[in-house]
Amino acid sequence: MSEGAGDLRRGVGALETFKKRVDDLLVDFEGSAAGRSKVADQRISRASLSGQNTCFAEADGLYTQYDRVHSSLIKLSRSLGDQIEYLSLGVHAAAVGFDNVEDDIRRRFHEIQTRLYEDGLDPGPDTGPVNQVKQVKGGWAAE
Repeated sequence: MSEGAGDLRRGVGALETFKKRVDDLLVDFEGSAAGRSKVADQRISRASLSGQNTCFAEADGLYTQYDRVHSSLIKLSRSLGDQIEYLSLGVHAAAVGFDNVEDDIRRRFHEIQTRLYEDGLDPGPDTGPVNQVKQVKGGWAAE
């Protein structure tokens, strides 16, 4: 066996070890309070801040910000889970060879890739600072 083949074997072993760690992280993440289903379930109602049908501007403002942050946390949780799974699928594909990846794994990989790309294109309402750095056609630019 040539010296290069041994390096390749060690590389695949390292990828498999890395994939197992990523898979373990994904299982831990989804089982934790930060998992996408659990974050979505943790919600308060507007009425819990000042009673139902009570005019209280501060409670309205607090709930608006709470709802915005909660929605962002749900999106972040989903994105993090997707990125971990995406990385795991990519490591698997690199280990077995891209031509040897099953169709359902390819499909899942592309579903996640599309969702991550679309989420990156639609950042939601602009509530950040005025001087933001954004990617534009041909590179990066500050607004």
